[in-house]
Amino acid sequence: MKQTARHPFSPKRTPMNQPPSEIQPVRQPLPPAESWLEGVPTPAQQKQDGYAVAALATSLPGMVPIALVLAGIALRRIKRTGGRGKRLAYGALLVSLCWVIATAVAVTLNLIGEHRAGIGRTVPISQVAVGRCFDADLDADALKLVRIADCAAPHTGEAYAKVSAALAGLSVAQTGTVATQQCAGAFVEFVEKPYEQSELDMYYVVLENRDVADGNVLCLVGMPGTKLTGTMRGSQR
Repeated sequence: MKQTARHPFSPKRTPMNQPPSEIQPVRQPLPPAESWLEGVPTPAQQKQDGYAVAALATSLPGMVPIALVLAGIALRRIKRTGGRGKRLAYGALLVSLCWVIATAVAVTLNLIGEHRAGIGRTVPISQVAVGRCFDADLDADALKLVRIADCAAPHTGEAYAKVSAALAGLSVAQTGTVATQQCAGAFVEFVEKPYEQSELDMYYVVLENRDVADGNVLCLVGMPGTKLTGTMRGSQR
């Protein structure tokens, strides 16, 4: 068998003589730019919702209906956009609820007070207490029944005093003179103006002919055809 002699200096084929392979990248490609902003709030999300701010602002002075509408709009917008202001909207709802509760309590207390004071109740004129206001026809020939009214609201008249007068055995004219004199003295102290100089009219109701300790003549003040508002005490009218 014939063998071919190898030249001692002939290059030996090694892996280094193979064509180079494709260079692979060492690190992974960068993520898209959008992914870097994930979780970072946008300018719209950083700003407080305007409806939430307006809801809280209108709830503080008691504008409850407007505050409720604005708070509802704000919560829907925040849920949709992910904006801020949810606490403000809930705060507006809480403040509005406090206003509703306070109003209900005030109305209830007022009704209780009116009931105790007898406001709106019709009573004989002789049962009107001093300091009470009433509605009645002051031009009537005989004033028998009146309706108790709130002095802060428009009313016809006010009982301002009970005076004592010795009326036993006096004629009708004499009774009127004595009762008028006694009520006129109380009128000055109550209105702080003499009856002769006042624009108000004075009336009296004889409760008893005999003189009693707590007074037997009820003195009234009013102005026929005109409603009074507030007490006439110290009015100087």
